[in-house]
Amino acid sequence: MKGVFSKTVYIVLVVIVFLGYINSPAALILGFTYALILDNPFKAHSRKAISNLLKISVVGLGFGMFVNETLETSREGLSLTIYSIFLTVSIGLLLARLLKMDLKLGHLITSGTAICGGSAIAAISPVINAESKIISVALAIVFLLNSIALIVFPTVGHFLNLSQEQFGLWCAIAIHDTSSVVGASLVYGEEALRIATTVKLSRTLWIIPLAIFSMFLFKTKGRKIKIPYFIILFIAAIMINSIEILPSEATDAIVLISKRLLLLTLFLIGSSISIKDLKLTGIKPMVLAFTLWMFISIFSLVYILY
Repeated sequence: MKGVFSKTVYIVLVVIVFLGYINSPAALILGFTYALILDNPFKAHSRKAISNLLKISVVGLGFGMFVNETLETSREGLSLTIYSIFLTVSIGLLLARLLKMDLKLGHLITSGTAICGGSAIAAISPVINAESKIISVALAIVFLLNSIALIVFPTVGHFLNLSQEQFGLWCAIAIHDTSSVVGASLVYGEEALRIATTVKLSRTLWIIPLAIFSMFLFKTKGRKIKIPYFIILFIAAIMINSIEILPSEATDAIVLISKRLLLLTLFLIGSSISIKDLKLTGIKPMVLAFTLWMFISIFSLVYILY
């Protein structure tokens, strides 16, 4: 009986979130609260859906962007992207050794912080032959910090009177996962959303050189590198919108559905956060993750402002 009740409530919440009755932070908090009280009855399915829904959402958002604006935005964020990735990876590798923690776990946390959270962890894990337990710990920490960022960043942005452009760029650099980047910028405004999505996805391409570097670092040559092919579809969507193949009514509808799917993705992420996994992490991985997050947040903010 309890299982039926739990599943019914979960499905009702999914419908409420998809219909757009709540915003991004609320969707994440609602999912997490549900997991604490009733426990997610579709945990395995939720985790599989998160990746697919996020990719579909991001591609759909491309139908609201134009080529010239996208190229300009990518160019403006390039230097900050390079500096932040290089410094974060360097500091992460050093701190992991100073803390005397598992180097593979340290590298996964560093990779997730430096580039794109769960996507980077998923891509780098097979390259360094990481165990499932290590992957789970890294993902749990990244999801936790993503949740905090999604709520804190818009508040800080308004407090500092950041412009849409400044906030979008800051989100793309300082928040780990694409879902939380888009979720935070979606709350802040349309221009922030466009900039954050564009810069974050161009940043995601750095998974490839980081994966190659990881092969040499852990001496695991010959491992398969998981390339984020959905970025190609995102670019194709921008091209289609730019040459106006589809009527504006159609592209507007696609963008709206994509935003709703993103809200659903955030709810699923919240409902999949495992308190058990977080308890098993220990203090050292949390210290590493929080230190790197503070560094990249403050460094990128100062760079953007001054």
